[in-house]
Amino acid sequence: MTPRRGDGPDAPTFTEQARRRQLIECTIDLISTRGYPATSLSAIAERAGVSKAAVLYHFTSKDNLTRAALDQVMTQFRGYVTERLARAEGPREAVVAYVRAMIGYQQANRRHVRVITEMLLDDAGGTQLKTPGSHDTGGRWQALADLLTEGQKAGVLREFDARTVALAIGGAIDGVIAHWLVHPELDLDAAAAELETFTLNAIERRA
Repeated sequence: MTPRRGDGPDAPTFTEQARRRQLIECTIDLISTRGYPATSLSAIAERAGVSKAAVLYHFTSKDNLTRAALDQVMTQFRGYVTERLARAEGPREAVVAYVRAMIGYQQANRRHVRVITEMLLDDAGGTQLKTPGSHDTGGRWQALADLLTEGQKAGVLREFDARTVALAIGGAIDGVIAHWLVHPELDLDAAAAELETFTLNAIERRA
């Protein structure tokens, strides 16, 4: 019996799709526990219980596989945030929902946070971006800037440069998460509440 294919004759079979998902999950696990440099194709193959040749059949290089892992993490991250933004009842509430969602997702998905930091930051203590601006993968802060602009147009938020403020809020979120990764005893729920207050103080109209 010929394995069923997803979409069209050239699409991967369902079995191949399942194998690709398994390899991506193994890659995420390894990067989050061992770091990017130690996540070799051989290690991924061993974790998945397949040969290195089988890994290369689905992904022609380590770079292709690790990029697929990062793409999956970022897609799930964006989906989580987008879902919570859709529930917001107004521009102000949308900004608060964004801050809360950014913290909430990372709190619940620590291994995904490790993948993001391992893939986007350098190896010198994880403090510098490999590629300047790469932290804005998928337009993360542009999305926040758009929310802020909508709030300004609605007359809910004060006048300011939306891009600059979005980067400042994003940097504050990243700073809290970076500290939490090193100091897991940090109360992220309390930190999220402080970040919400910080954000509202920065953007709301003043009497």
